[in-house]
Amino acid sequence: MPLIIFDLDGTVLDTVDDLTNAANSGVMSLGFPKRSREEVMSFVGNGVAKLMERALPKGQATEENVKKSLEQFNIFYSEHFADSTRPYDGMLQMLEELNARGCKLAVFSNKPDMFSKELIGKFYPGIFDVVLGSRDGVPRKPDPTTELEIMHMLGVCPDEVLHIGDSDTDLAAAKNAGVGFVGVSWGYRSEESLKAAGAEKVAESVDELKGYILEFLGGAG
Repeated sequence: MPLIIFDLDGTVLDTVDDLTNAANSGVMSLGFPKRSREEVMSFVGNGVAKLMERALPKGQATEENVKKSLEQFNIFYSEHFADSTRPYDGMLQMLEELNARGCKLAVFSNKPDMFSKELIGKFYPGIFDVVLGSRDGVPRKPDPTTELEIMHMLGVCPDEVLHIGDSDTDLAAAKNAGVGFVGVSWGYRSEESLKAAGAEKVAESVDELKGYILEFLGGAG
């Protein structure tokens, strides 16, 4: 049974405005200036702690400052994580069609597990078989540990799996897990950066992504 594993931020959900507001709450709590939406987009992809480390001014990302800003990020985001977040146009319909075709679907994110589950439960209830975010003691993407865990949970082999994501981190995770990869250009990294990282297929629209997935399904299993 084919399994399609999706990244969350920048792939199935546009979360950047809520992430920007939470990151700015963190840095401003320490008296530092706001970051722009575009800057925060470039910081996303390696977990919230790394996001806050990057959001702090140069030379100010001390262990203590990262810890304090991260605490404030979590307080703010827990109350505002879905204020502006929304599904990308056409994504729900595509996922429903994949469900109807009998595909297994999963989310693998470097976003904290609690927020990952809450967001997917809010915007895509009943769609995904497994949702796993960042958890204490488990290495984040590009480490393949969680990807392999999802595959084991759902009883699939690497050649039955396609990983969809918007970053070089997703591409590296897919490679490390030995599975296929398709990038998407509507997220937090450009098509050029994905191709520079080695992505052979990058979808510019949900319809194009659907075509790549159907192509994969034709040869999977």
